[in-house]
Amino acid sequence: MKTSDFEYELPESYIAQHPLEPRDSAKLLVIDRASGRMEHDIFRNLNRYLRTGDLLILNETRVIPARLYGRKIPTGGKVELLLLKRNDDQIWEALVGGKGLLPGKFIQVDAGPIAEILADLEGSRRIVRFDTPIEEHLSSAGHVPLPPYIKASIDDPERYQTVYAHKPGSVAAPTAGLHFTPKQIKSLEDRGIVFEKITLHIGLDTFAPVTEDHPEDHQIHTEWCQITSQTAEMVNTNHRSGERVIAVGTTSVRALESAAKWAAPGDVVGAFVGATDLFILPGYEFKVVDAMITNFHLPRSTLLMLVSAFAGRERILKIYEEAKQLDYRFYSFGDAMLID
Repeated sequence: MKTSDFEYELPESYIAQHPLEPRDSAKLLVIDRASGRMEHDIFRNLNRYLRTGDLLILNETRVIPARLYGRKIPTGGKVELLLLKRNDDQIWEALVGGKGLLPGKFIQVDAGPIAEILADLEGSRRIVRFDTPIEEHLSSAGHVPLPPYIKASIDDPERYQTVYAHKPGSVAAPTAGLHFTPKQIKSLEDRGIVFEKITLHIGLDTFAPVTEDHPEDHQIHTEWCQITSQTAEMVNTNHRSGERVIAVGTTSVRALESAAKWAAPGDVVGAFVGATDLFILPGYEFKVVDAMITNFHLPRSTLLMLVSAFAGRERILKIYEEAKQLDYRFYSFGDAMLID
């Protein structure tokens, strides 16, 4: 298997720059893995493809305003920081933009605290220490980061949050969930569709292409996640009764399949809290997820590899080509797929 096996051409015109209004007006491409049948619909009609007893797993992480601006002390040169991972109350891993930002240098964050560069990681990554916990300042100093392929700005930052986002910690949204509206969720619940929540805090590496020639050589990023005992019990109950477990987004897939490691005898998942480094490639045997809702992913990305593991690489790439011909919108603000 080569990384180039997951390459495809995508002109920039296919990359969605703005979210659709209303949220559930995105296109929905439905794939039946068993028969190979495809249907084209609208996300608000998702109910047509769900059954009473289906369990949908949502990632309730919330994107933090992780982009900060500031100036070097004492020279006043401009600096940009993008928080990546929290190590403790005051120490973070961050991408830092600016010249000469080596260990021992200080930054005055606009409307925020002073940050010291503690360590130089590869590229523009740094370990920084704030003189007070940065979370206390994010509402005034922080800006919601958008993926690098989105060049436009959005008027309402909440459009880059799911309607059920409750637990701050991500620097990117679980974008498959952006299509849901409160009205749609309530309507599905009234039909006997069950929703449960997990948390997986998404890092910026989600958008990074695999640069190694062979995916197996790629060191997958770790992400913090949590599956509660209640959610684990619901997943196990559904599995035993033969009902479907449907992951909303690749982050939910990753969390659920990671939880399989902690399953008790007779169960498929166990409750757990911690970091996951699970890398799902073609050949992986799925233990938990029966179907998934997902968007269209970047070439050479770990997310495209995950979806290819679930539905087959050749099939997914063929579907992507058909989606382009039918003017589907790609990436974070793009359209959706239901893969059953």
